[in-house]
Amino acid sequence: MAGVSLLALLDDIATLLDDIAVLSKVAAKKTAGVLADDLAVNAEQVSGVRAERELPVVWAVAKGSLLNKLILVPAALLMSLYAPWLITPVLMLGGTYLCYEGAEKLHEWIVHKPKESSAQERLDHLSLPKIDLLTLEKDKIKGAIRTDFVLSAEIVVIILGSVADTSFTNQVIVVAGLALFFTIAVYGLVAAIVKMDDVGLYLVEAEKAGRNGRVGGLLGRGLVNAAGPLMHALSVLGTIAMFLVGGGILVHGWPWLHHWFEPLTSLWAMLANSGVGVITGLAVLGLITLITRLRALG
Repeated sequence: MAGVSLLALLDDIATLLDDIAVLSKVAAKKTAGVLADDLAVNAEQVSGVRAERELPVVWAVAKGSLLNKLILVPAALLMSLYAPWLITPVLMLGGTYLCYEGAEKLHEWIVHKPKESSAQERLDHLSLPKIDLLTLEKDKIKGAIRTDFVLSAEIVVIILGSVADTSFTNQVIVVAGLALFFTIAVYGLVAAIVKMDDVGLYLVEAEKAGRNGRVGGLLGRGLVNAAGPLMHALSVLGTIAMFLVGGGILVHGWPWLHHWFEPLTSLWAMLANSGVGVITGLAVLGLITLITRLRALG
C-alpha cells in the first residue's frame, strides 16, 4: 500500500509539473512583448554612467525590481483569490496602457528628430564632479525602479490572466516562478548589453597590444559597433510588441471582437491585434493631449 501511495504521489507531482510547464510556456509567450520593452527601457536607463559603475547600477535596479515583485505578486494573487472578477478589467487597463505607451513612442519617432547630442550629453555627464555623478546615478536608479514597477505590474497581471482558469496552487507557482525568472533574465541581459562596448574595446586594445589575434580584434569591433544598433532594435521591437500584446489583450477582452477575428490565420490575427493596439494607443494619446491642452488654456 505504501508503494502504491508513493507512486500515486509521484504521478500527481509529475502531472502538476507538466501543467505548470505548459502554463508557464503560454504565459511566457504572452509577456514576451512587455519583456522586450522592459529589456530595452532598462538597458537605456542604466546607460550613461561610468564603466566601472555600470554593473553596480544594474544590480541596484535589479534589487529594486525584486522588491517590486515582492509587492506586486502577492497583490495579484490576492486579487485572484478574493476578487477574480477584477482580473479582466485590470488586464484591459494594462493592455490600454501598453497601447498608449507604444503610441507615445511612435509619436516621438515621427514628430521629434532623434537627439543627435545624446552621445555628447553622455560625455558631459561623465565629466561631472564625483558628487554630481553620484546624484545622477541615484536619480537613474530611482527612475529605472519606478519604470520597472509599471512594467512589472503589466507582466504580473498578464501572467496571472494566462493562468486565471487553473488552481490557485498553480497560479502561485507560475506567477512567482516566472516573475523571479524574468527578473534574473532581464537584468542579466541588461548587464550583458551595457558591457558589450567595454568588452569590445578590451578585445580591440588586446589586439593592438598583441595579446590576441585578428579574430579577437574583429570580434571586439563588432561588439562595439553592434551595441548602439542593438539598443535601437530592442526599442523598435519592444514598441511593436507593445501594440501586438496590448491589442491582443483588448481583443480577448471584447468577446465580439475576438469572435470577429477568430477565423483569421495566425499572421492576419497578429496584424489585426496590432492594428487594434495602434488605433487604441493613438486614440488615448489624442485624448490625453486634448485634455492637457484644455487644462493649459483654463
